[in-house]
Amino acid sequence: MVRFIGEYTVKLDDKGRLVLPAAFKSAMTGASDMRLVIKKDIFEDCLEMYTCEEWEKQSEDVKSRIDFFDRRQASFWREYMRGRAIVEPDSKIGRISIPKTLLESIGVEKEVVFAGNDFKIEIWAKERYAGSVMSREEFTALAASLPEHRQSR
Repeated sequence: MVRFIGEYTVKLDDKGRLVLPAAFKSAMTGASDMRLVIKKDIFEDCLEMYTCEEWEKQSEDVKSRIDFFDRRQASFWREYMRGRAIVEPDSKIGRISIPKTLLESIGVEKEVVFAGNDFKIEIWAKERYAGSVMSREEFTALAASLPEHRQSR
């Protein structure tokens, strides 16, 4: 399983392409499939980028909860799958081309932040990423409210 860690600021080039950070590209080295699935986050103004393998896990999990004979749930699935893109870093320096509509949907103008989030990468407009930081008090209060995880023996 590929794990993404770190934050990297990248500028859009003249053709609207981004260079995938070397740390993320190297994390994928050895993977049989270098393609990545990109979608708009449901709750935040950012994009989520998954390896194809991880995307299959995520979408199967969501799909397993859907009753396709329920019109609202079927509509949810349709909307959930809307606006997806598949990109593949070029072999030279790892450039990717994200559709302009997706970049516009999160307010990207010139720079983005690639934020490694373990099993996925979040892509933020640089200014919005800076504004998304949770206060220390809010973070610690939320951490304290998480349920304890007990390992089975």
